[in-house]
Amino acid sequence: MLRIGLSGGIGAGKSTVSATFAECGGIVVDGDVIAREVVEPGTVGLARLVEAFGEEILLPDGALNRPALAAIAFPDDEKRATLNGIVHPLVAERRAELIASAPPDAVIVEDIPLLVESKMAPLFPLVVIVHADEEVRVQRLISYRGFSEQDARTRIAAQATVEERRAVADVWLENTGSQDDLVQRAKQLWFNRILPFARNLQAGEPVAAPLQPVSFDHTWADQAARIVARLQTACGHRVVRVDHVGPTAVPGMDAPDVIDVQVTVESLEIADELADALRAVGYLPLADGVDAVESDARSTVAEFDHTEDAALWRSRLHASADPGRPTNVHLRVAGWPNQQYALLFTDWLRANPGADISDAYRRAWEWADATGWRP
Repeated sequence: MLRIGLSGGIGAGKSTVSATFAECGGIVVDGDVIAREVVEPGTVGLARLVEAFGEEILLPDGALNRPALAAIAFPDDEKRATLNGIVHPLVAERRAELIASAPPDAVIVEDIPLLVESKMAPLFPLVVIVHADEEVRVQRLISYRGFSEQDARTRIAAQATVEERRAVADVWLENTGSQDDLVQRAKQLWFNRILPFARNLQAGEPVAAPLQPVSFDHTWADQAARIVARLQTACGHRVVRVDHVGPTAVPGMDAPDVIDVQVTVESLEIADELADALRAVGYLPLADGVDAVESDARSTVAEFDHTEDAALWRSRLHASADPGRPTNVHLRVAGWPNQQYALLFTDWLRANPGADISDAYRRAWEWADATGWRP
């Protein structure tokens, strides 16, 4: 099963993308639909809203008067937080029920309007954000949904900023053209990336990492930050730290277009226990192996410093099933020479742009000793 997080600001065109994904075979779990279900007449959700905001939010037939609730809650941060605190847990519970009932090979598209605001992005192997400029969205809300201009701007202002959405977006779908244009780009995304991603996961086949260097990409750091957040969320307290390492972590350095991330754990047994959690966010086991062993291995941990023990270079390697973002996830034990060298090599290159990387192990540790480097 592959879970996709789909979001976008009100009026951006998210519903069009959601409908397109459903047409392509995705199982859409729509946050808006669920949010309406959990506050229908007779539900616990509606009763809690009435208790919090009063009976003036009800229509004569007892149903929720959504414009009345919006007028009360959206302009006020505290009241909006109260609204979200009532509705979000109920939506999450219903969403979990729907996902649990899906077949194991399904692609679940979780259409979540407040995905960014609710800090849910790291839960998903892939996050798709649909965007349109504010003025375009205002006009759409006025023309197609009957909003006043003030109401439209108030709703937009109450949601995440463009910068906040960009920070979590693995895919950014710009909706500046026609609806047909957006549909075609959504279909291309589905068949070129999402569906192959799902098939790779189902088959247990990670994506091969490219070997040829490419020019430095200034977005590597942002992409890595999303991956690090995803891994931290998936692994939780069982990891010591998660770091972007390797050439793509060095500003200005040309490198193969693969993100390397090191997950530091207390033991290889814990690394093995994390396999299911990593698979759930799109990373498949590739190998149990031994990193390149250096003689007189170094570590800032005394018991592992100046050792010839090859066992201290063992690791676990997982790789992404996402064809759109090749990623290697290295699981290594805290303090072991291979774990420390991955951090040191990256820091050394950051501090010494253009350094000669021949005999890099010796050179990096000379720099570490001279500067008092610590991981």
